[in-house]
Amino acid sequence: MEILAFGVQADEEPLIEKAFEGHHDVRSLNVFLTEDTAPIAAGYETVSTSVNCSLDHRVLQTIAAGGTRMIAQRSTGFNNIDLDVAERLGLTVARVSNYSPYSVAEFAWTLAMAVNRRITRASIRTRDFDFRLDGLMGRDLRGRTVGVLGTGKIGEAFTRIAHGFGMKLLGWDVAENPACAALGMTYVEKERLFAEADLISLHVPLLPATRHLIDAAALASMKNDAILVNTSRGGLVDTDALVTELRAGRFAGVGLDVYEAEAGLFFLDKSLEVVEDDTLARLVTFPNVLVTSHQAYYTVDAVGQIIDTTVRNVLDYTAGRRSENVLVPRDAPAA
Repeated sequence: MEILAFGVQADEEPLIEKAFEGHHDVRSLNVFLTEDTAPIAAGYETVSTSVNCSLDHRVLQTIAAGGTRMIAQRSTGFNNIDLDVAERLGLTVARVSNYSPYSVAEFAWTLAMAVNRRITRASIRTRDFDFRLDGLMGRDLRGRTVGVLGTGKIGEAFTRIAHGFGMKLLGWDVAENPACAALGMTYVEKERLFAEADLISLHVPLLPATRHLIDAAALASMKNDAILVNTSRGGLVDTDALVTELRAGRFAGVGLDVYEAEAGLFFLDKSLEVVEDDTLARLVTFPNVLVTSHQAYYTVDAVGQIIDTTVRNVLDYTAGRRSENVLVPRDAPAA
C-alpha cells in the first residue's frame, strides 16, 4: 500500500521514509490537505496529515469518494478533523496520543527566557555592532511565582524546570497531578493564578470550554509586568484582547509559538507576500513579543516518536487492530 503524507516538512521527509521502509511506500508532499488539494488523494487508501491540514466535511467527502479509508494524523491535536463526518463516511482516524513532553516544555522555557532577557533585541543589536545594554534588563526568576495552566505530561515537565529555577509553583487543572504537588505546587482557582503569577504558561488542550481561556478579563487581571507563554493551542488566547493590552504597555514579555488564525500561515513562506492578518501583523511589531511558527514540538526526538507512532497506527489499521490512538470509529473495543 502506498501512503500519501500531506504537510511534510523537509526535515521530516527522510525520517518518514526510513520509518515506513519495509512496511509501506510513502509519498510525501509539502502542501497541506485542504479543499483545493484533496483531489490529489484519489486512489490512496491511507493519507497522513499534520495539524495544519483542514479536514472539514468537504475535504473528508472528497477523499472518501476518492477511495481513502484511513487518516493517520501526525499530531496529538485533532481539532482540525470533523470526527462526526469521518465516522459517517466510515473512515478510520488515528492520532499520536503522546510524544516527548520535554520538547514543548523546554521550548516554553526558551520563549520565557528569551522575552525575559530580551534575547531577540540583543541579537539584532549585536549583528549591527551595537553593544549597549539600554532596554535589555530582565529579572531573576528565582523566588518569583510561576502559574501553570494544565499539569499533564507537558505541564509537569515545565513545572520540574520551574522547580529547578527555585520558583513558587501555582497550578490549575481539572485534576491535580501528584507529581506536581510533590514538587510543592499549590493548585488554585485560575483567577488567583492570573493575579499572582509572574510567569504564566499554557499547557491545556483546545476544547469548547478552554477556547479564549485567556480572554480580556483574564489579561486585565494579570500583573502589568507578567510574562505570558503559549506553546499549546492558539485558540486559548483572545489575540485581539492581547493586542489591546500590549498597546497599553502591559506585560514584560509574551512568547507565542501558536496563533489562533495560524492556518494558512504557519509552516509556509509568506515573506514575499502581503500578510492580510492585521492582528498578527500588529502583534509581531511589539518589542516585548516573540512569535514562533508552531515549532515547540520540533525536535528529532519528538518528531521521531510522532512518526514511529504514525507507522504503528497504519500497521494496526492494515492488521485490523485497535489502539488508544484511534479516534474513529469510537465504538470499537480496544484490542
